[in-house]
Amino acid sequence: MPKLFDMKFPEGCGTLPDGFWSAVDVWVKKPHVVNKRLCGVKETEGRQADGEDLRFLLDDDEELFKDVMLFLCSSSGASAAHHQDKPWSFTSRTFIPKVSCYGSTSHKEVILKDFDRQQVTFLPFEEAAGGKVSLRRGNIYQLRLCSEEWTLQLHVLTSDSWFSDGVAYPRLSWLSSDLLPKLVHWAAECRTSEFRSTLSLLPVEKYSLLYQQLKEKYKAMVKVWPEVTDPEKFVYEDVAIATYLLVLWAEERAEKNLTLPQSFVDLGCGNGLLVHILTNEGHPGRGLDVRRRRIWDMYGPQTVLEEKAITPSGSFLFPATDWLIGNHSDELTPWIPVIAARSSPSCRYFVLPCCFFDFYGKYQRRQSQKSQYKEYIDFIAEISRICGFNTEEDCLRIPSTKRVCLVGKSRSYEPSDEAEYEQQRAHYIQSRQNSPVVSVQRSEVKPAGSAWGAGFQPRERVETVRNCAALPRDFVDRVVLQVADVLLGMSGGASCSDWNKGGSLSVREVAELLEQETLQLLKKECGGLQTLLKNNHQVFRVEGGRVYIRDWRDRKSTRTETQRTAIAPGALKTRLCWFDTHHPQGCPLLVQHCAFAHGQDDLRPSTRPLKKIKNFVFDVSLENLI
Repeated sequence: MPKLFDMKFPEGCGTLPDGFWSAVDVWVKKPHVVNKRLCGVKETEGRQADGEDLRFLLDDDEELFKDVMLFLCSSSGASAAHHQDKPWSFTSRTFIPKVSCYGSTSHKEVILKDFDRQQVTFLPFEEAAGGKVSLRRGNIYQLRLCSEEWTLQLHVLTSDSWFSDGVAYPRLSWLSSDLLPKLVHWAAECRTSEFRSTLSLLPVEKYSLLYQQLKEKYKAMVKVWPEVTDPEKFVYEDVAIATYLLVLWAEERAEKNLTLPQSFVDLGCGNGLLVHILTNEGHPGRGLDVRRRRIWDMYGPQTVLEEKAITPSGSFLFPATDWLIGNHSDELTPWIPVIAARSSPSCRYFVLPCCFFDFYGKYQRRQSQKSQYKEYIDFIAEISRICGFNTEEDCLRIPSTKRVCLVGKSRSYEPSDEAEYEQQRAHYIQSRQNSPVVSVQRSEVKPAGSAWGAGFQPRERVETVRNCAALPRDFVDRVVLQVADVLLGMSGGASCSDWNKGGSLSVREVAELLEQETLQLLKKECGGLQTLLKNNHQVFRVEGGRVYIRDWRDRKSTRTETQRTAIAPGALKTRLCWFDTHHPQGCPLLVQHCAFAHGQDDLRPSTRPLKKIKNFVFDVSLENLI
């Protein structure tokens, strides 16, 4: 029963022993966060257990029972006697692999927590389809907290017969190199999450199985993705969201004895892939968005997508629809619980908030004690509650930092109380319109009564470019020259023979140089002043929040520069060299070494090929792929 590995906790760690048990709970409930071959586990409810329970579990194998009991009671760092008749907290978990590799055999672990001895023991079992259970004796292991020097120890019952398959049975070396450091980190951090556990509202095994099926079914879409967005991220994210909804709806049908698939409307459907998958899987529905996407034409006629600006009003209610979906629906997000509540008493909703919007403009945070994201999720949940929904929160398993969803599956009031709740909704919406924290131009708010979404600003049909690229050229040139002149004037005692590289300023200090009118114009652009400076990388180098004059002689520059794609031959000499024109000492490079033109005679027309849309296939139909 050797101790194989141990690891010390950070000096001065004040979270122990509670932090140890918090870390153990993460490993027990969410092993997939460290073992990436698992989708999750299905856990049974805990109870207290004693030696007789353990004897029954070990099928009355007396020799094995003695060995296991000795292993459980061998801790030298705690009292030999327990203070309870049933000393162990007993739970079990069933592993759910990401890819099914065990056939009909279930792989389980019995978990025995011993709070007196500060240790937890894992007993792995395999259960065949016929119900036959066998213990994997060679893989019994124990995590033990030693309080003398605050170390975390890994013990095994028998190390010479350890079996590993990398899924339910990880390698011993992995337990030491990956699991132990994670447990120490979690224990030292000991921080409870602001949000629910991932997939807490669904049976994880059903989700995992369906996700693998849909991922295989729709993976061909990555090859024909016509949008400029990352195909792998968007395809697999929408597959995961579709999986979540399909399992959620299947559970709802079973719970309510429904026979027909639920209908849906996706408000702000974007690329329409979620609508396409849900429709393809048998759910009648459609998607609405203010702007048509190229990929819409590839789905085929069975996927109903409509280009339409959605304004919250009586014209946009969906009385015949079961579910409203808001998948990164931006300015529509706070309205979706309202629209669902007013559509019909049976209409439900699902929202996955992303950007922070109030009813009439950008959401302004009010509480510094919470993260902005948590505060916004609570705001949408508050709207849902006021609209009369029993609101549930969950975390999706998607490649995004914003993966908390809210689900309104049922109402908290009787149908006879509808008028009272409608008055409550109207009063709350009006209070948000009058709130000083809502960033909306008052001149844009229409008189009350014209529509219950009066003052709402739908997204523009044409997507506005806000990366400073559309700013007037003379405006940009003026700002660049103003900032560069100040930096060059900070050269200090540099020799006249040296090329003047100037000094440096923080972005904040640069902003203080500019007029208020200039700053207001830049504020409307994403990234503002810093984006403008980075766009003009011929002149400036922005690094660590500071602005420098770029010296093109120093080609090693920064880590970012070493990763920058080399200038295409067709782009050389197509723009005038700023330094040749404006720097008091001219360009530090010889004309033949500079990528930019030194004078009009050196200027060439661009011969770069037109930018191709990655992965775009014009003559392929998704119907032939799926």
